[in-house]
Amino acid sequence: MAKGPGLYSDIGKKTRDLLYRDYQTDQKFSFTTYSTTGAVIASSATKKGELLFADVSTQLKHGNITADVKVDTDSNLLGTITVNEAAPGLKTILSTKIPDQRSTKLELQYLHDYAGINASVGLTANPTINFSGAVGSNVASLGTDVSFDTKTGDFTKYNAGFSFTNADLIASLALNEKGSQLSASYYHLLSPLTNSAVGAEVTHNFSTNENTITVGTQHALDPLTTVKARVNNSGKVHALIQHEWRPKSLFTISGEVDTKAVDKTAKVGLALALKP
Repeated sequence: MAKGPGLYSDIGKKTRDLLYRDYQTDQKFSFTTYSTTGAVIASSATKKGELLFADVSTQLKHGNITADVKVDTDSNLLGTITVNEAAPGLKTILSTKIPDQRSTKLELQYLHDYAGINASVGLTANPTINFSGAVGSNVASLGTDVSFDTKTGDFTKYNAGFSFTNADLIASLALNEKGSQLSASYYHLLSPLTNSAVGAEVTHNFSTNENTITVGTQHALDPLTTVKARVNNSGKVHALIQHEWRPKSLFTISGEVDTKAVDKTAKVGLALALKP
């Protein structure tokens, strides 16, 4: 297990990755290449219905400084500069999106044996301030996540969470949506050799008194092929198979079926990621 509690975003992350990561109903292609100088150039294209979205990005590293630039088909330019280990355990991130100048923000991440802090502030006249933190250890952690809009003087977000971890089991509890939603999640690693695991997430909405239950599992057929499946209480079943046909190059087929509307056509997604 990792040392320290990690960041607030790590609470419940293992379950979320099991239940939702890599599932999609679109067609996506991505290609990444590396230059002799160490620069990384990547491009991706995603087809959603009749719409096509694409982007091109590059990454340059010098010492502990990393610069990322991405341009997409909507004429947006996203730039990020990351300084790792500016001080022990500290990461500094400066990002901006053009033409949306209000998106410019400065973010600090600090990891300690007993705490993990993430704070960001928009570099505008009336910024939004975000703060999240977790305290504890790699076994148990307690955290909070809040956002404050200095223009309106209101808290736009406040969440809290708790996580318990041992060698093969992770359980977490989170209060989200300004206290109107309670989520409990569970992840259990059954076999490290085959990466077999099961997970579940139960969410209760206090305003509507509705419950959402999602259960999922994964299993490695061989060292290069993994299958996953999940189902929720609304009757939607998802499944995928992912094959690493060469190092870091993945081919994924995923599908979705609504068992309460079997007359509708099943949704199928394809994803191809190439890394030479």
